[in-house]
Amino acid sequence: MTPTPQTVAGRLRVGVIGVGYLGRFHARIYAAMPDVELVGVADIDAAAAADVAAQHDCAAYTDPGALLGKVDAVSVVVPTVYHAEVARPYLERGVHMLMEKPIAPSYAEALAVVEHAERAGVIFQVGHLERFNAGVMALAAHAPHPRFIEVHRIGPFVARATDVDVVTDLMIHDIDIVLSLVKQPIKSIAATGLAVLTDHVDIANARIEFDNGAVANVTASRVSNKKLRRIRIFGDAHYYGLDYMEQKLEIARAAPDEDGGKWPKIVSESLSIEPHPPLDTELEHFVRSVRTGAPPLVNGRVGLEALRVALLVKERIAACTTQ
Repeated sequence: MTPTPQTVAGRLRVGVIGVGYLGRFHARIYAAMPDVELVGVADIDAAAAADVAAQHDCAAYTDPGALLGKVDAVSVVVPTVYHAEVARPYLERGVHMLMEKPIAPSYAEALAVVEHAERAGVIFQVGHLERFNAGVMALAAHAPHPRFIEVHRIGPFVARATDVDVVTDLMIHDIDIVLSLVKQPIKSIAATGLAVLTDHVDIANARIEFDNGAVANVTASRVSNKKLRRIRIFGDAHYYGLDYMEQKLEIARAAPDEDGGKWPKIVSESLSIEPHPPLDTELEHFVRSVRTGAPPLVNGRVGLEALRVALLVKERIAACTTQ
C-alpha cells in the first residue's frame, strides 16, 4: 500500500535543483509565493547558482544534495539523464518533488523513480507544463469525446534540450494531452521522423489509434521557420480549435437552419479564456498538493505513461529509418 503523503502546514520550505533556462523561472515563482520560502538553489554552475540566489536572497550551492534536511519540497530541473541520481536522496528523505519531464531516458529507470516516490509516500508531480495552459484546461472541459485529434507543435531551432530528441522534448507534451483527452487504451502507433540539425530526431509525426476508434495525428518540429502550437479536435457533433499561445478556443457545431433551409448551418463561437502563465499555475498546483495531500494532476504514473508512449513513437521512427 502506498503511504499517505505527509502534508506541510505553515511556511513551506522549497529548493530548486538546476537553475538553467527553466529552473530560473521555478526559483522566481516560488520566491514570490505567499507562505513559501525559497531556501536555496543548486547548480553545478556556481555562477548561475549565485546569480539566481542573489536575485531572490537565498542560499546558493553547487552540490545537488546540499538542500537535504533544509527543504520540504524541491523542483528537479536538471538534464534528464541526471534525474534519477539527483532525486534518489531526496525521495529517501521524504521530500516532495516536482520533476521536469521526461522522468528519465528509459522506461525502466523512470519506473524505478516513480516506484521510489510511491514507497516514500511523497507528492511526486511531473512537469507537463501544457496541462496547466488555461486553454488546454478549457478544452478538456468542453471536448469529452474526441474522435479525431490533430496537433502541431513546431518552432525554430533553439540550442538547448538538444541532449534529447524532439519526441521526448516537445511531442511528449501533446502525447500527454491526447492521452488525457481520449482516456482509452492504444491500439496501434505509426510514426516517422528525421534528424536535421542534431544527432537526434528533430522533426517527427505520429499517428496513434485507440481501441474506441479515436485517432490522433501529432506533429512536432524544432527546425521550422515559424512557431505554431495548435490542437484541433473533432467530436461527434463539434469541432474545437485551440491556439496554445493565444489561449483562444474556437468551437463550431451544426445547427438546424432556422430559415427552413435543407442543410444545417455551421455555428461558430470563440470562447473567452482568462490567460494565466502555465508555469505559475503548475507550481501553485504542486504547492497546493503538498499542503493538502491531494494527488497532483500529472502524477508519476501519468508522466510514466506519456514517456512509455513517447518511447514507442521513437521505436517506430527507428524501425522506419532502418528499413
